[in-house]
Amino acid sequence: MEQFDVIIIGGGLAGLTSAIHLAGEGYKLLLIERYPYPHHKVCGEYVSNEVVPYLKSLGVTLPKVAAIDTLQLSTKHGKLLQTKLPLGGFGISRYTFDNALYKRALSLGVSVKFETVKNVTYLNDSFTIDTENENSYSAKVAIGAYGKRSGLDKQLNRNFIYKNAPWIGVKAHYAFPEFPENLVALHNFEGGYGGLSKTESGAVNFCYLTSYKSFQTVKSIEKFNSNIVARNKFLNHFLRHAKPLFDQPMSIAQVSFESKQTIKDHILMCGDTAGLIHPLCGNGMAMAIHSAKLASERIDNFFKESGYNRSKMESDYSKKWKSTFKRRLQTGRALQAILLSARASDILMGTITKSPGLIRSLIKRTHGKPIAL
Repeated sequence: MEQFDVIIIGGGLAGLTSAIHLAGEGYKLLLIERYPYPHHKVCGEYVSNEVVPYLKSLGVTLPKVAAIDTLQLSTKHGKLLQTKLPLGGFGISRYTFDNALYKRALSLGVSVKFETVKNVTYLNDSFTIDTENENSYSAKVAIGAYGKRSGLDKQLNRNFIYKNAPWIGVKAHYAFPEFPENLVALHNFEGGYGGLSKTESGAVNFCYLTSYKSFQTVKSIEKFNSNIVARNKFLNHFLRHAKPLFDQPMSIAQVSFESKQTIKDHILMCGDTAGLIHPLCGNGMAMAIHSAKLASERIDNFFKESGYNRSKMESDYSKKWKSTFKRRLQTGRALQAILLSARASDILMGTITKSPGLIRSLIKRTHGKPIAL
């Protein structure tokens, strides 16, 4: 059985970032990911600038990306608000972003296996990880960064996996040249909301979240777009004039915003595996990257500092994760509840129009300050 210092389960933003961080500290790393790179994922594809200093410190080189400094927000009744983003961000597809991180990880000597993990066992202060390919690997530390939900969550008996998750996410790229490069737009419709922003290729990413209750009234993405989503006049204009670039939209079911354990069976959970912020906050990608930093720093302490045992590492990571992200998640839940209520969203938009500083305050509550290594 091949042995490693750290095994990372999942090769999204959190998994790849932690691999790069820890490889830079000299550890022997294995990253296990189901799908070869590059590949698309259901994602808003807007990244807050708060992670830029950290990515640069890790030696990550990204292509020229769309710089975004303006937010546009509309209710399903057509009320529109536009404001400058306090920190701003950039638009980049997961197809390109994940692949850039993957190449950086390889350059640092990270081993990558494209397999599916079926079982994780912790025994005698060590992890054994078995895959569906009948391979087994061993490590002192394990990171779970396998996304929003997985069969592994059932194997680990995580609480949230047994609760109802009545959300579905849909994403596709479109050619729509008139869309401004510096804009991220968030538009409400009955039972959901959708985000628009340009990626590095010039394509506009349209990603939306809706409830099963709303989606099941038509039961197909094409009909849902035309019958429900297009009731928002801004999204109607987009869907009528934009040219789809995917053969079919991508979708993900059973999206859960339930609280999750940051530590389970001694595995350190990162990114969406540790907790999912509502997409309307536009901070999920930055949170995934930041959570990888928090975990990697404590893993580094575990290996290097005398007396910094596993219990201390787990406790420190859990406390730091909560102090860093708990308020953002709570604000996201409150905002979603408001925006999915027609009356409440109209009241909020009216209040914001009279007090523009309020929207900037809400944005700051769901975002962090620039972070560095």
